[in-house]
Amino acid sequence: MTQTVSSAPPQAAAPLAADPTTTTTAAPPLATRPGRWIDHWNPEDHAQWESVGRGIARRNLRWSIFAEFLGFVVWQLWSIVAVTLPKAGFDLDTGQVFWLISIPSLVGATLRIPYSFLVPRFGGRNWTIVSAGLLLLPTIALAVCVSNPETPFGVLLLVAALAGFGGGNFASSMSNITFFYPQREKGWALGLNAAGGNLGASVAQFVVPIVITIGAGATLNVPLAGIIWVPLILVAMFGAYRYMDNLSSAKADFAGSAAALREPHLWMLSLLYIGTFGSFIGFASVFPKLIADQFPEFSAISVGGASVSLAFLGALVGSLARPYGGRLSDRFGGARITMAAFAVMGTVTLAVLLTLPVASFWLFLGLFLLLFAAAGIGNGSTYRMVPVVFAVRGGGAGDVSTQRKAAAALGLISAIGAYGGFLIPQALNLSFQSTGGYAAAFLGFVGAYVVLLVLTYVVYVRSSRLREHKI
Repeated sequence: MTQTVSSAPPQAAAPLAADPTTTTTAAPPLATRPGRWIDHWNPEDHAQWESVGRGIARRNLRWSIFAEFLGFVVWQLWSIVAVTLPKAGFDLDTGQVFWLISIPSLVGATLRIPYSFLVPRFGGRNWTIVSAGLLLLPTIALAVCVSNPETPFGVLLLVAALAGFGGGNFASSMSNITFFYPQREKGWALGLNAAGGNLGASVAQFVVPIVITIGAGATLNVPLAGIIWVPLILVAMFGAYRYMDNLSSAKADFAGSAAALREPHLWMLSLLYIGTFGSFIGFASVFPKLIADQFPEFSAISVGGASVSLAFLGALVGSLARPYGGRLSDRFGGARITMAAFAVMGTVTLAVLLTLPVASFWLFLGLFLLLFAAAGIGNGSTYRMVPVVFAVRGGGAGDVSTQRKAAAALGLISAIGAYGGFLIPQALNLSFQSTGGYAAAFLGFVGAYVVLLVLTYVVYVRSSRLREHKI
């Protein structure tokens, strides 16, 4: 049975009877169908939005954030689990540990592309239930495979790859929320959605060391690293089933994606996003490994019978800094803030390289937290540049085709940028295998940040046409 929800006050329904030749077409009211499908959703309709739309959108946003948060948790589980496996009796060399850390990012980045098109195909509510349910595979499989130190490395690598399901969730979650909010409020809603998800990386790195060591004595309870998230995943599935909605108006924009792929600035902005978000997720995943290698005495600090890894601070600082990148960009322009972010990232990375011989953990930690803060700000500023660049290149911010291209570009750029989570650990791995240390990789990162800074200046700051639009 179809139910309708009025989107306008009662007086708006009064007839315009003065002129019999005048006809008006009233916007159809919201209608709900079985399966929590909503018809005639239009967040740009002020009356609909103020009466019932805002409440519906906020309810869906809350559960979307929770599901995406768990996606990031699962995506980053192996960043901390891989480091603990040698202590749990697994015979793994440094290269194998790096592969276990980086393979979830490779898979997650790749899954982001198809995930961005699945919400229109299945519905936001339906796909959130499915995508959250898929997180049960990597968590339960992790608990099973790490319970036996004789598990072959190939099996460990396959299970780590399953954690990529969590990385793909970002794209579908952001796509879903895009359909719920009007243009004037999309930035804030998507910012909350992204920040809530990013915090999952920090929470995973904080909680897992505590859970696997508390009350364990000399034996690590590594399987708990996966099991503890199962109840929360079930809650997310139930919450999506009970409280989220599908929008019949959500349509996959393949034409917009094809148009965005032909835009040269998509590839330039993707490169910048690899430098910012890629650095954030890459260093977040590898930070526990770097601390364990450089300062093993600080890799796990005992607190009340449990171990705490300070590596979680990196992802936490980067996540909290991201919204400020967008806010600063609104005032000073995204390109200038992105340039500043790359300048700080390059300077701090060089400082890390020069101070490694000092062997001071607190200096190392402080510098890396600055690096994470700069990367987080760069995430926000680069992401903010995308719609502005496409508006300048197209028919303006109000042009429908331009908005479609920009929305498609945001999904594609988020996918491409996530490959940094694979590239950074593998660059460090290559450096270690070749030289026995990480100095070469850090030097390469400094060079990359300098190149990205120059590109940002030449393409987006020096250009008179783009500069006047405060990109």
